[in-house]
Formats: sequence, C-alpha cells, structure tokens
Amino acid sequence: MSNVDAAEIAKFSELAHRWWDPNSEFKPLHEINPLRLKWIDQKAALAGKKVLDVGCGGGILAEAMAAAGARVCGIDLSEKALKVAKLHLYESGLSVDYQLVSAEDHAAQHAGEFDVVTCM
Repeated sequence: MSNVDAAEIAKFSELAHRWWDPNSEFKPLHEINPLRLKWIDQKAALAGKKVLDVGCGGGILAEAMAAAGARVCGIDLSEKALKVAKLHLYESGLSVDYQLVSAEDHAAQHAGEFDVVTCM
C-alpha cells in the first residue's frame, strides 16, 4: 500500500525552482518555519538527535533542524525538489542527507533508527 499522490508530486516538482524564494508560493512555509522549528525543538530537543523529515521538499524545515544541531535525513519523492534542497546546502553550509525514497520504503530499510520523525 502506498500513500503517494502523483499530482502532488508533480505540482511541487513544477514549483521546485522557487522553493527558497521567501516571496514565492512558499512564503507561508518560510514564515511559519521558525514556529515549527521551535515547537519541534521544545518537544524533542533536536541537538544531537537523529531526525527523519518525511516529505522534506526543498529542505526548509530539514535545514532549520540541522542548524539546530540535529543529524537530519530528508526524504521526498520529488526529484526536482530534492535537487533544489541539495543545491541549497552549498549556500547554507549545512549537512542534510537527502534521499529520493518513499516513507514506506525508507521505514522498511531503517526501522527504529531515528529519534524524531517529522512529516509536515
């Protein structure tokens, strides 16, 4: 069984080049990201934790968690979004392990390996 929505992947793939533009369609993500990060950090104390970010897209939350001291793996099924995420690491200087894999396949291969799992 899979929860993949091909239309959603296609939609975000077409917008991938604008992921890190804070004035683009992703402006709401940029605006709420500090709140999301603060909430996750309050619940899980990210520093030093191994974190999986499911549906990471272009990496806005994944990079923020890495900057907070987490070891982050971001997974997504949009190859274009992941390319943008990987390119942005050159700007940020952060380390995130981005992978093109479904949540189901990743879970089957890495069960119990993460301290924190996000799916935002």
